[in-house]
Amino acid sequence: MLEVTALGWTLTIAVIVALLALDLTLGVLRPHAVGFREAAAWSVFYIAIALAFGVVFAQIAGWDYGTQYFAGYVVEKSLSVDNLFVFVIIMSTFAVPEKYQQEVLTFGIIIALVLRVIFIALGATLLSLFSFMFLIFGLLLIYTAVQLFRHRDEDPSVDDNAIVRASRRLFPVTDEYDGGKLFTRIGGRRMATPLFITLVAIGSTDLLFALDSIPAVFGVTEEAYIVFVANAFALLGLRALFFLVKGLLDRLVYLSTGLSLILAFIGAKLVLHWLHEDVWHGAPQISTPVSLIVILVILVITTVASLAKTRRDPTAKAHAGSLRAHPPREDRADS
Repeated sequence: MLEVTALGWTLTIAVIVALLALDLTLGVLRPHAVGFREAAAWSVFYIAIALAFGVVFAQIAGWDYGTQYFAGYVVEKSLSVDNLFVFVIIMSTFAVPEKYQQEVLTFGIIIALVLRVIFIALGATLLSLFSFMFLIFGLLLIYTAVQLFRHRDEDPSVDDNAIVRASRRLFPVTDEYDGGKLFTRIGGRRMATPLFITLVAIGSTDLLFALDSIPAVFGVTEEAYIVFVANAFALLGLRALFFLVKGLLDRLVYLSTGLSLILAFIGAKLVLHWLHEDVWHGAPQISTPVSLIVILVILVITTVASLAKTRRDPTAKAHAGSLRAHPPREDRADS
């Protein structure tokens, strides 16, 4: 079992908070349209930080734990790309001005990190108390994988978001943005701006992604510290990565298929672990190095096949995937 001292946790959290503060400064206090070169530079910076941390961590704790970190980081980074897909849909739906997209992304990342810390603590506690939670988490991931594969050619609908609908009922919403304000006054009446509803939509989406990503990363490591740092470093670079790959996302036509395969694989790994621990000690287990190789192979094949598909068929367009089917737009409008 990995032993992390209070000083180790404190230093780790301090580094992450400092990086978050940097992201907040860039995204909120200095709103501007982000160009390709700026996005590429910051993406390289955050990936380099994550890789450097992994190497240092592996040298201190051992490469067994280091491999678990890198596997968790790759899983969370790949799921985060799908998270970005949904962010694009939400910001397109609410026509967020480009110079405020950084602000929305930064707050979305902070909300995601806070939610994942809560779910990491809850997940680690449940797994330590009840071994059958490995089975529950595994079946949850397999179910999610099946649903994502079935609806891989769809996009999640913001209109179906219960939290967004509730927010619109609680607060009257203006049609126009008022700079970077979340609330404004029109005729003496306090009203929410579309920017507020956008943040609500992204926050509720973060909640759904946390429900999937935490069981997924626990499938490659049972160490709460590794789960936390893998999630944190995967999320920290999302703001820059969004602007870097925004144009590329439409070309990743097999992304949802690849993610569904990864989730199904990790779900099967968790079920096998439960079988080995609680039912039959002869049940096979999948090691972390094998998991890392399988996940990387799926991601490489998914990316190459997607780019080959869009080169042959330029009209092909990627979708984020949905966990449930949505009726056609005209049917929903009539309902």
